[in-house]
Formats: sequence, C-alpha cells, structure tokens
Amino acid sequence: MDTERLIMRRWRAADREPFAALNADPEVMAHFPNLMTREQSDAFADRIEAAFERRGYGLWALEVRETGAFIGFTGLIYWDFPAHFTPAVEVGWRLARHAWGHGYATEAARAALEFGFTQAGLEEIVSMTAVGNARSRAVMERLGMTRDPADDFDHPNVPEGSPLRRTVLYRVSR
Repeated sequence: MDTERLIMRRWRAADREPFAALNADPEVMAHFPNLMTREQSDAFADRIEAAFERRGYGLWALEVRETGAFIGFTGLIYWDFPAHFTPAVEVGWRLARHAWGHGYATEAARAALEFGFTQAGLEEIVSMTAVGNARSRAVMERLGMTRDPADDFDHPNVPEGSPLRRTVLYRVSR
C-alpha cells in the first residue's frame, strides 16, 4: 500500500536491524513494559509476517518514499487476550524517534483503517495505549477515533503494579 509519502509493505530481512534498534530505544518503548532484545525483536517480526499469511493483513513495514528509509510499522493486529472488547482488531504503530512529528503515524494509520474497512471487511477497529501516552492518543483522535472512559481497562499483558497497566481504548466503526 502506498500513501502520499510512505510505502506500506511486507517485511524484508534488511528491516530487522533498524527494527531491533527502535525496539531497544527507551524513548520509543517508554509506554511498553520492556525493551526488546534483538532476538525478541526478530521473533516479533516473524509473528508479524505469520499474521499476514494467516489473516491477509498485519503490521506493514513503513518506508519513506523519498529516501527509502525504514521507519517502523503501522497496521492492523488481531487481539484475543481476555478483555471486555476482545476479540478485536487494533490499528497500531511504532516509529523510530527520528520519524516522530512528521505525521507519518496518522497518514499510515488512515490507510490501514481504509484497508481494514474496505478490504478486510471489518466493522470496528480499536486502538489502545497506556493512559500517559499523549502522542499516540493524539494520533487516535486525529483519526476520528473516540474514547469512552468506561472502556478503559487494566491490560492483562502488563504486570500488576506497573504504571503502564491502565490502558485507554479508542474505537472507530465502518
């Protein structure tokens, strides 16, 4: 998939090193429970590719059209962890710090939402993040997603006592 400034594509072997670097960056991962080792990052990339094979969609690698630089991912991920809104498909993103502040996450997420509603036939797509992640929450709002505070939840995959456990949920319907 292409947007005005981005190429959203399947993953390549060359993406793994910059992907591992962003997954090990404390600022990029500030709203996740842990940094990832290279092995964990590679395993995540393998799971992303497997999701494409299983569902026909997933987290697309993002490339800046003008430079060809890999900057992270944006796309759709299926969740079935125990929560009041699952199973659900989430639109999500993770970008390298140097790619922040350019509108790339919003641009790519809009394309992912369009794909989800028109190609994948989804009726609703969610997005979630730790309460304190103002940058991602702003992207969700720019996408036209809405939040009902009654939907907020304690993420079961985040350890109890972690300040990241409380999670906000945003939704958008076809």
